[in-house]
Amino acid sequence: MEYVLFLVIGIAGNLIGTLVGGGGLITLPTMMLMGVPVHSAIGANKVSNMVSAFSSFYTIYRRKELSWAEMRSVLLVSLIGGTLGGLFASFLNGQTLTLIAIILLGFALIMSFIGGADFGEVDSFKMNRKTGPILLGVGFYDGLFGPGSSTLALYTYAHEKLSYIKAVGLSRVGVFAMCAGAAITYIATGKIEWPLTIVLMIGSIIGAQIGIILATKVKANQVKILLRVVTIVLILQLCYDFFHQL
Repeated sequence: MEYVLFLVIGIAGNLIGTLVGGGGLITLPTMMLMGVPVHSAIGANKVSNMVSAFSSFYTIYRRKELSWAEMRSVLLVSLIGGTLGGLFASFLNGQTLTLIAIILLGFALIMSFIGGADFGEVDSFKMNRKTGPILLGVGFYDGLFGPGSSTLALYTYAHEKLSYIKAVGLSRVGVFAMCAGAAITYIATGKIEWPLTIVLMIGSIIGAQIGIILATKVKANQVKILLRVVTIVLILQLCYDFFHQL
C-alpha cells in the first residue's frame, strides 16, 4: 500500500510540475509525513525528477518542438547554476533560503499581473544577455534550495513570448540539468532508498508524460491562472515554513 501511494504522488507531483512547476509541494511533504528521512526524501525527489524531466523533454525533442541548439544552452546554464547553488548552500541557513524563495516567487507573481508574462507564439529560443543570467540564477536557486524553480523558469520563458509547449520543454531541460548534479551526490553518499525511489520514478515518468499530453491541449489563459495559483500556494507554504523556523 505504501508503494502504491508513492506511485500516486509521483504521478500527481510530476503532472503538476510539468504543467506549471511546484510538483515538490506534493511529493516532498507527503514522503516526509510518511516517515521517510529528509535526505532520503530529497534524494528520491531529485533522482525521480531527473529521470522524468529527461523523459518529458526527450518526448518534445522527438516531436521536433525543441532543437538541440536551444536545449544545449539551457542545459549548460542550468547545470552551472545548479552546481554553484549546491556548493553555496552550506553557507546559508534554511530560514534565509526560505526568505529568498518567498521574495523571488512574490516578484514573479507581481510581474505576471503587471504584464509581459504571457505565453506567445515565438517558436524558437535563443539565449541572450537577459535570459542567460536569469536562467543561471534559477539554476543557482534550485541547487541552493529548489521549490518553485521550474515555475520561475516558466515565467522567464513567458516574458520571452515563447509558445507554452516550448516553454514546458525548455523548463524540463533545465530541471534535468539542475537535478542531475544533486542526484549524483545523493547516490554517491548512499542517501537513496532504492525501492522507494524506483516506485516514485515510475510514477514521475507517467505523470510527466500525461503532463506533456495535457500541455498541448490547455489554453494560454488556463495556464496563466494555474501558474498564478501554484505560485500563491508555493508562497503560502514557504511563508508557513519561514515563520515556523523563527
